[in-house]
Amino acid sequence: MSAPITVIHFEDVEIERMEEQDGWAISEFRLPITGADGSSTAVFHSIFRPGSTHAKHLHDKCDEIAVYLKGNGVVGQGDSRAVVTSGHCRLMPTGSEHFFYNETEAEDAIVIGFYMGAPTVPGTGYKFCGKASPDDLAMPRDGLREGILVRLQETAASTPAGDIWSGAEMRLPIGNHNGSPNALVNARFAPGGGLAEHCCENCEQIFFVAGGTGVAGSGPDQWDLREGHFVFVPKGTPLWLRNDGSDTLEIFNVMTGAGSLEEAGYVRVE
Repeated sequence: MSAPITVIHFEDVEIERMEEQDGWAISEFRLPITGADGSSTAVFHSIFRPGSTHAKHLHDKCDEIAVYLKGNGVVGQGDSRAVVTSGHCRLMPTGSEHFFYNETEAEDAIVIGFYMGAPTVPGTGYKFCGKASPDDLAMPRDGLREGILVRLQETAASTPAGDIWSGAEMRLPIGNHNGSPNALVNARFAPGGGLAEHCCENCEQIFFVAGGTGVAGSGPDQWDLREGHFVFVPKGTPLWLRNDGSDTLEIFNVMTGAGSLEEAGYVRVE
């Protein structure tokens, strides 16, 4: 019997109480998917009001993958700094100190993230390393020398092969091609496009709907999707997805246990 799929909108998740004394000066921090759903990877949705920050910290038990959906700010990774804007995708390696600061005066920053292989925040091995000082923020922002930082818009687009994907344009900003054992996939489906019923034999999947509307199903179950929905699909569980709207359906998909589509073990379910 297939494991259950979790479908939840971030607005239906309670805001976590995170302590500023531990570096969590984040305006809103939610955990839509955790180990309680059967996922080996916990997922967060965070909103940074102007001037808010997640101070210097590290996770000594997992990599972290983040997608910057809106706004801009400065990030630190070890002793290097960079500016991030909407569309940046980032991997913070296990044990590497990092931070994010929204330095704008009037724009929120929205970030989603994935604690790869860690089902809870404590399970990441979280350690607070101190506040980001004015000197930290004044350092040259000439790129990060640890981890992965790429802009989605600068990642090559392709059309997935095979009979599972239809009407799709895909990008793979993070995966085994740049050193990650887990992949971050961005897919944009034209109206009527989608995924035929399939399962991934080698990995879990977590989808985030970044834009548009759609419908997904598994067995007798079916869900309407809109921007802000998260979908957790256990390994080996069938799923289909379709853009039933008039606009592009955009999703981000993180695959825990596969660094590429080929490694995921896609199998069409007839």
